[in-house]
Amino acid sequence: MVHEDTICAIATPPGPGGIGIVRVSGPSAVPLCERLVRLRCGGTLAQVRSHRLQLADIFGCADPQAARGSESGRPGVSRLTPSPLDTGLVTVMRGPHSYTGEDVVELQCHGGPLLLRRICESLMAIGVRLAEPGEFTKRAFLNGRLDLTQAEGVLDTIQARTEASLRVAQELMRGRLSSEVEVVQASLIRLLAQIEAGIDFVEEDIAFVTPEEVTNALAAALRGVNKLLDSWEAGRLLREGTKVVLVGKPNVGKSSLLNALLKADRAIVTPIPGTTRDVLEETIAIEGIPIRLVDTAGVRETLDPVELEGVRRTRQSIDDADVVLVVLDGSAPLDDDDRRVVEQSGTRRRVFVMNKADCAHRWSDEARTVLQSDPPQAAIVTTSARTGLGIEVLRRAIVQSLPRGMEAAQEVFVTRLRHREALGRAREALLHAQDAVADRLSSEFVAMDLRAAVSTLGELLGEVTTDDLLDRIFSEFCIGK
Repeated sequence: MVHEDTICAIATPPGPGGIGIVRVSGPSAVPLCERLVRLRCGGTLAQVRSHRLQLADIFGCADPQAARGSESGRPGVSRLTPSPLDTGLVTVMRGPHSYTGEDVVELQCHGGPLLLRRICESLMAIGVRLAEPGEFTKRAFLNGRLDLTQAEGVLDTIQARTEASLRVAQELMRGRLSSEVEVVQASLIRLLAQIEAGIDFVEEDIAFVTPEEVTNALAAALRGVNKLLDSWEAGRLLREGTKVVLVGKPNVGKSSLLNALLKADRAIVTPIPGTTRDVLEETIAIEGIPIRLVDTAGVRETLDPVELEGVRRTRQSIDDADVVLVVLDGSAPLDDDDRRVVEQSGTRRRVFVMNKADCAHRWSDEARTVLQSDPPQAAIVTTSARTGLGIEVLRRAIVQSLPRGMEAAQEVFVTRLRHREALGRAREALLHAQDAVADRLSSEFVAMDLRAAVSTLGELLGEVTTDDLLDRIFSEFCIGK
């Protein structure tokens, strides 16, 4: 796909830095950048070897309006500022052997925000357009440099916050998920070709594939699809972060536990019940897994309108949680407020935390029996947020409460809802095909379901897309990527 316009953007993070990069991509990237670049070795950008760094002086337009009006002719130095904006390194990467598949020029200079902005303004003044969010990667996808799941892997790599989420993102970017899907898709295409060949020669009574072979091929494809679908929950939590919500009645030490897990004084802690009125969220890594810790307001019966809103938000956080830490005061008997919290958290994975172990123990065996018998089965951890007792045990209990498979080093994960929906539709089509074979329906019905499955897997890879889907995916990227 050929794009007529040439785009540019700052490719390094905002703010001062040792090095700043301006990326230019498009059919006119080299000739337009020549108007702002003077190579120290002499010659022009059009003459330099691809993928080689060149020392150069970078100029800026003195009068953007004048430069814009003289685009038909090459401006001389008089059209530029009297002295270079900066001295840096310039690289020409000629398509199709570049990130976008087009001609790309990267200007590497000092990382001052004003300097980088001046370079972009000068490029825009001579005919380069400012890139939209994710447009460089979008062009790479449209030019066949990567498929849609790999493009999503690029974004996930940029946004990864822990070792585990980075590993999953890079496997996606390298095409591990694509490879798994392509294996299933290729087997279905072969099967479909054999079935359709039999349909074409039905009058000659030629069978290109037996019903048993069709059944076995469909079962193998379903195993591949189901394996990927089974990784969805763990993959989502690794990409988005596992939401772990601390709940309990007021003054049981939820905020103190948050600070202990974070190893920082993030939440305000006082002896006054109801100090926490709103939801507070912080992210940490436990055994490489991203954990979003959420501190909430204490749950109790109250008439205070502010506290009531805090309780409402706590209940909403419980509904959205992946794991709930039910914090209980180990120095006090189990009461109605505690039972209410236990009941409200009953549909989620839970860890019961008996806090305040440094105080006098007043828990009864009956209370422990109630928690252990309350389905689903949950771990009970004794802690002291004040002394640090049991905090590491609590960390391990959080990880053990997560879906199995999150620690797998080489596992392929489905990380996005789009992936799961596409695989789910492919699975339904394959199940319908199996039913058609079992019911001895004509081959046309089996072929119709196979075509649906192949098409759906193609949507996952980006072989069939809509502009709305692409806009939604690439709008999440930063402008320079």
